[in-house]
Amino acid sequence: MQWSSKTSSSGSDGADFPCSDGGTVYPLSGLPLGQPGESLSGSLPGSFLGRTSWGRESAPIGLFDSGVGGVTVLRELYEQMPHESVVYFGDTARLPYGKRSAEEIIEFAHEILEWMGQQGVKMVIMACNTSSALALEAVQGKYDFPILGLILPGARAAVRNGSRIGVISTEATAKSQAYAQAIAEINAEAQVWQVGCPPFVPLIEGNRIFEAETELIVRDYLAPLLQQQIDTLVYGCTHYPYLEPVLRKILPDSVALIDPASHVVSAAAKELDALGLRSTSQPRPTFFAVSGQPQPFAAMATQMLGYCPQVEQVLLPTLISNVASPLLDAA
Repeated sequence: MQWSSKTSSSGSDGADFPCSDGGTVYPLSGLPLGQPGESLSGSLPGSFLGRTSWGRESAPIGLFDSGVGGVTVLRELYEQMPHESVVYFGDTARLPYGKRSAEEIIEFAHEILEWMGQQGVKMVIMACNTSSALALEAVQGKYDFPILGLILPGARAAVRNGSRIGVISTEATAKSQAYAQAIAEINAEAQVWQVGCPPFVPLIEGNRIFEAETELIVRDYLAPLLQQQIDTLVYGCTHYPYLEPVLRKILPDSVALIDPASHVVSAAAKELDALGLRSTSQPRPTFFAVSGQPQPFAAMATQMLGYCPQVEQVLLPTLISNVASPLLDAA
């Protein structure tokens, strides 16, 4: 497969574009991952670029999602494994994943995983519940690095907390019954209600979280779960933690919110320890890539990360074949 990339900018002159916090995203120089380049604006303390090759332990962990939702997993990784370098991919040109078929999700996962392999990752976390539900089994064992998903860690955490469990997710994840099946395998006595919430990802990606209409929409989708008197609510999509301020206004205080992000990162740490691949060296700045336009992703990610990421656009093979690439046009 072939990939095409271009640097992020606000115009044809390659000028910097502002993040939502007034910071600046600096376009990448076009250097391959791991080669010297400019430091990030507001990068994490101790992060750096400059080494010319990865050691196996210091190789990056790959994270991917349909968009900015996986940043919730990235934040957990920063917290729990501060010495790990990260490659993040957001498939923003093809979001939302929730209405995609299983065949499409599997195809997208293979494309992203092949690209991740080119970046030299030592592990990949599917920071996307839809991909975890529909593609994980299809891709595990086909690459020379372990691949972890969100469903099982999230299910285990939910069962530890309660027995009347609600799951909010994309339509595809809800239809897959992945959480219900995983929870049943752990505790057959637990009751599970799943609700597909197709408007949630577009609302979050559109930065409409605090609009009055958003609260009305969220209330409507939570109503069936509240009627069942749930004691636990699982974020069945990595975008949904962004909605926590809205959810907390609607849910009783007794309902626990379960974010599978923290639990999949804990599982990843144990896996790396078992493989002898935990890094103890200083991490490099996180490499961010998206399949769509970098600017909207950077602006939204800044709100969650507290710093302004530099982002590169990478066109995956099916996007190159379906959409005219500026790079190809210029060739």
